[in-house]
Amino acid sequence: MKHTDQFLLAGVIGFPIMHSRSPMMHNYWLEKNHLVGRYLPLAIRPEHLEGALRGLRPLGFSGVNVTIPHKQACIPFLDELSPSALAMGAVSCIHARDDGSLYGTNNDAFGFIRNLKASNPHWRADAGPITVIGAGGGSRAVCYGLIQEGAQEIRLVNRNMEKAQALASSLGPQIKVLPWGQLNESLSGVKTLVNATSLGMVGQPPLQIDLSDLDRDALVTDIIYIPLETELIKAAKARGHVVTNGLGMLLHQGPLAWKLWFGIEPEVTDELRALLEKSIES
Repeated sequence: MKHTDQFLLAGVIGFPIMHSRSPMMHNYWLEKNHLVGRYLPLAIRPEHLEGALRGLRPLGFSGVNVTIPHKQACIPFLDELSPSALAMGAVSCIHARDDGSLYGTNNDAFGFIRNLKASNPHWRADAGPITVIGAGGGSRAVCYGLIQEGAQEIRLVNRNMEKAQALASSLGPQIKVLPWGQLNESLSGVKTLVNATSLGMVGQPPLQIDLSDLDRDALVTDIIYIPLETELIKAAKARGHVVTNGLGMLLHQGPLAWKLWFGIEPEVTDELRALLEKSIES
């Protein structure tokens, strides 16, 4: 698709939003593809969400990414949902179509799985049990992606059992809910450990976990990318585990949004990753 005579507009909506590295990533792609346009951080308060979404197409936006706290709240204002968004009950990407309608999808699961495979090409979801910590929107994407990849047993550990049970009932029998007090016990025999909570993020307390029962060949991932190395990632690296943070999840879901908005699938490069890592570290 050619965009030689069009100023392209896209963005990310959330509240707060200025911490997001999405603008840096997408504006890098605009420059690399010699396109005229801008990807903007849009701080949208919850009470203004509907008005902001209704204004996307009139303002010339091709679409937006969606982050906390709007991933579920935006659904009533959309005209159509993809199968992935329906299954996860959350939206990470909206396309403002030419006819004014709004289409919501969720690319987080794809980004999560692609990130794991980039970190460990031999990784398989069906290699053994998986422990996922947390039952929020990020966990929904993680569990959906793991099930799509063939996971047979997902041990879901969360402080709020009711919320975890709701997630399990909506996604499938592969998910077994465990109480928070069994977090350390849940690691026995697992081949993949995922932190899908905000514990360990800058400004949040660390995740309190003992990795002693975790198999040495287990892959450990944290969907957080600020900081690049959470205490969980540091502890896992010290034990010799293959580890990955959430930056790759952000990077790998981006091209799907571009394909939807602009008909182009940009490349995730080492240069782009290094640019984002430098920004986060500074």
